[in-house]
Amino acid sequence: MQLDESVQGAGGGPSSSRTRGMHRRPPVVQRVSTAARWPLGVALTSWRYMWRTTPVHRRELVGAEAHDGPPALPAGVGSDHLQEADDGVGPLTHRLYRTRILGARVSASELVERITRDLDQIAPSEFARFHKVRGRDGELVVGDEYVVRMPGPWDGPVRAVAVTPLCFRLATLVGHLEAGQIEFRASEDHRSLEFAIESWARSGDRLSHVLYTHLRMAKEVQLHMWTSVLERVATLAGGKLESGIVITTRRVEAPQRRDAYGGTGPRNRRAGRRLAELAQRSLNFDPDAVELSDPDGGWHVDDLTGALPSEPSGPPVEGGSWETARELMRGYQVADPARVRATYRDEGALAGRDMLLQVRYLGSRFHVGVRVGMVYDETRELGGRQARVFGWSYRTLEGHFERGEMHYEVWKWLETGDVEFRVHAYSRVARSGPLLLRAGFRLIGRHQQLRFYDQACRRMRRLTQGELEVRRTTEEQALAQSG
Repeated sequence: MQLDESVQGAGGGPSSSRTRGMHRRPPVVQRVSTAARWPLGVALTSWRYMWRTTPVHRRELVGAEAHDGPPALPAGVGSDHLQEADDGVGPLTHRLYRTRILGARVSASELVERITRDLDQIAPSEFARFHKVRGRDGELVVGDEYVVRMPGPWDGPVRAVAVTPLCFRLATLVGHLEAGQIEFRASEDHRSLEFAIESWARSGDRLSHVLYTHLRMAKEVQLHMWTSVLERVATLAGGKLESGIVITTRRVEAPQRRDAYGGTGPRNRRAGRRLAELAQRSLNFDPDAVELSDPDGGWHVDDLTGALPSEPSGPPVEGGSWETARELMRGYQVADPARVRATYRDEGALAGRDMLLQVRYLGSRFHVGVRVGMVYDETRELGGRQARVFGWSYRTLEGHFERGEMHYEVWKWLETGDVEFRVHAYSRVARSGPLLLRAGFRLIGRHQQLRFYDQACRRMRRLTQGELEVRRTTEEQALAQSG
């Protein structure tokens, strides 16, 4: 895959040496027809979204600009009229949709060639259409431009900035609701095809930011649109999806907020005040007085272990499973954001950090505080076997509806290369704090607690696998582009 070869002489627009189609506006009849489909399209899209049967596995992570920023434009591609990610508003969202297609009757390159003949064939026609406004029909080359036609102010102008036999990338133009790039690519192995859609974008303006951030349906419709595209790609390939669609979202906060807070929790002034108040609170129990060996002591003691992708024997591999899990744990990516979100100050050491946890249950949201205690990175010996262990714990603060301590750990057994994620916790209902929350915890808290532990183990496995796969794919693409 050689991006530079596909863009030579393109210049990012009409300066290409090829004979190109003129920039053309769709006829009035077509624009009216598109607008007339809008009410029916929204209703049909909402209906299909609610009754969608394709399994969708979502992963939400905190991102970093160094790893999640958009790729640079290929050499020779101009940036005139592009609306780049830096031109946008709000956080940068790096999202990867991917699926495997079994039984495909075409190769990866043949699939991409079919798609690029007419992008509209993979669009959910009841909601959006790709209309080509620059370039010849039946092909896709660098500099071609499209408008994703939706009624009202929702048109999305884009330009092709990279095209190879296995992928193509589109960049947003001025006036788009988003600012950034999106790439479509295919790969294959001996048993299946993999197709992925990867985007890097901010909201195009403040109004778009408000609509996307505060109106959840706008986000859900976008997710539904791209999952629908993947379903249509599978049909075009003559195969079927294997195990549904995986969506990994990495959110990078805007620069003015990035230095203040970390985590996936709220970042408004109220959350900031609540977080600051935690510094004045003490633990709601005495760790030195906890007697876990007493069966009548009332403490629940839990230990869960989940397998992570293995490594070769010996010390942890750079960029491997153990190091990946360690970084996920440092950023409190352990908890499912649908259940628990954390807000904390991002500067300073992990040890001693106060964290404001937003617990979500049945539409309600409760805020409680915890404080990080021990942080350790050491080699341990257990049963004659050595393991490298990284871990940290947090303890509950006054006002929490439970009291206790939880440890998150990642182990690598040096002899075998096996890697594990472990949860160790002890807890019981708090003696003080909101009465309603404590009563609710007595009734249903234990079941939800065990469910949280199990979900944490499964989430860490999925996230670690996903991060390793994205890293492998990125390295393969960089290698292919360089040679």
